[in-house]
Amino acid sequence: AHAAFSDPKRGHLLHDQLAARAGHELAQAETGRTAVWIDDWSLGLEGNRYRAKVAARDFAFDLALTPSGAPVLQGENGYSRKGFRPQEASYYYSQPQLAVRGTLNGGEITGTAWLDHEWSSAYLAPEAAGWDWAGINLHDGRSLMAFQMRAKSGGIHYAPPGVTMRPLRWWKSPRTGVAYPVSMEVNGLRLEPLMDDQELDARASVGTIYWEGAVRAFNGATEVGRGYLELTGYWQPMKL
Repeated sequence: AHAAFSDPKRGHLLHDQLAARAGHELAQAETGRTAVWIDDWSLGLEGNRYRAKVAARDFAFDLALTPSGAPVLQGENGYSRKGFRPQEASYYYSQPQLAVRGTLNGGEITGTAWLDHEWSSAYLAPEAAGWDWAGINLHDGRSLMAFQMRAKSGGIHYAPPGVTMRPLRWWKSPRTGVAYPVSMEVNGLRLEPLMDDQELDARASVGTIYWEGAVRAFNGATEVGRGYLELTGYWQPMKL
């Protein structure tokens, strides 16, 4: 498990991670409902709202997240293709436009959040290097999710019908030397990062280095939403 906090005042991502196997009171995940925990980090469904609690090395939050509607079943009624073979797929639903209230580093906050739940036995094609993914809560109450699977040989291995994602600006990490397209055009919207340095070294938990962080969505010069952008497979091809 890993948790991150994008703080423009610091100019870089704050990040922490934990790893443990289920059992021995170290970690647990229930199958009949949303309830996962590892050490003193947890995410669970309590009544009609989610509760997320993290006490990380450099930050801590305790958040209540209330849905504004039913979950969105992505892809074909929750079956999300990631390639052209039957096994290159996942089960996937999203809960966008969550109303947030809670504390961050002891101070009260409110806002809007997005929750994804996705699972599969294996969905990454051997030809694929990684993916670009965006989840945007639009200010008019709608939401946008888009992704594309990139090929190891260059170009796009797979993208759902109607999805276009195009790099606009690249940022090179001073730590790893990896370049990421931190500004992208997604279905006509321009995504700009809250700050460029949101690279995440998660080798101790999920085994890779990638970029994921807060972004603002623009239609021309007008901000129309906020969300998250995830860019994987730029350091090394993903192994799933």
